[in-house]
Amino acid sequence: MEYFDTLETRPPEQREAALMAALPGQIAHAKSNAPGFGRVLAGVDPAAVSSRAGLARLPVTRKSDLGELQKTIPPLGGLNATPREKLAKLFVSPGPIYEPEGLGKDWWRTARGLYAGGFRAGNLVMNTFAYHFTPAGSMLESGALALGCTVVPTGVGQTEMQVAAIRDLGINGFIGTPSFLKLIADKADELKLDISALKKAVVGAEYLPPALRKSMGERGVRVMQLYATADLGHLAYETALPDGTLNEGMMLDEGLILEIVRPGTGDPVPEGEVGEVVITTFNRDYPLVRFGTGDLSAVLPGPSPCGRTNTRIKGWMGRADQSTKVRALFVTAKQVNEILRRHPEVLRARLVVEGEVGKDRMTLRCEAKERPAGLAEAIVATIRDVTKLRGETEFVAPGSLPNDGKVIDDLRKYG
Repeated sequence: MEYFDTLETRPPEQREAALMAALPGQIAHAKSNAPGFGRVLAGVDPAAVSSRAGLARLPVTRKSDLGELQKTIPPLGGLNATPREKLAKLFVSPGPIYEPEGLGKDWWRTARGLYAGGFRAGNLVMNTFAYHFTPAGSMLESGALALGCTVVPTGVGQTEMQVAAIRDLGINGFIGTPSFLKLIADKADELKLDISALKKAVVGAEYLPPALRKSMGERGVRVMQLYATADLGHLAYETALPDGTLNEGMMLDEGLILEIVRPGTGDPVPEGEVGEVVITTFNRDYPLVRFGTGDLSAVLPGPSPCGRTNTRIKGWMGRADQSTKVRALFVTAKQVNEILRRHPEVLRARLVVEGEVGKDRMTLRCEAKERPAGLAEAIVATIRDVTKLRGETEFVAPGSLPNDGKVIDDLRKYG
């Protein structure tokens, strides 16, 4: 096996010790140099945050909070430790949400994921992610350049020119979305142009259909995925054995602390349970501490067959920032978890909304370790107090609720 560096194969306990040893310093850095975190971490002694238990006591700052934070302390919510005028770039995502890029080689850390996807020095790579407003184009370009690749910055659109560039230049690597890779392959077939130089593709930002991976493999193109966000950069990547066999899940990038928390809370869930991906980074420019991505995933048990020793996750499994509207009022995952907090007998719960619009019915399905007299009635009263709506309670067998991270399940039919 070829590895990006020796960090990937170090003993897990060595990696964990290094992360926990560096954590207090990063907490102190964020608290002292990023005004937004100065407020979030007020009263926190950084020296005491040297374990996962200590980290779990800190507040979660969620992606969904960024809009309001950035209005309060423009342009980055005070979450940046490097002043705006010393940053390399500012990006604009829908919202708008503003994201920084700092100076330095492979600032987004994408080189590792590209390396696992087979990219090497000397490869000629087309980067079809957008270069305007959002950071994806810059994010992947920086990693490819760090590996020593030559990049053709094509961006999106103009599929005829993209196909011609692959043929004329002999481009052997593709970076972009799965759907755009398919468009290019289809356009090459339509134009009867030879794109057999293309041998590898690293894709992200959307679902990769297994049929597309298979069809591209039949063309001689190995397709691998990576997982990144506009705020945190590269988070995880797929790996394969030397014979091309794909390993289950995605490998967490080095230098990150991953927590999987119950949606709407900051409480870590047991290993294997689906929850929200929360990341603490060691980025000095943008030191995000317990940053809730709003994405769902779960930790996979055991080591990867590829020999890398870091944590594996299942990959992107949906969105954690769940809410729905019932009789003109929003009901959120945070409210559901407040109900659970008031009734510790309940192990897990899911709020199911059914019926027709205007005749909605809410039922909190609960797994409980014990059911003292009056518990159902007390939960019903709490539902009313927290949500200002009427709701019912239904007890189900422990372990019977699906492990999919859903806290609210809206089963109503619209139209």
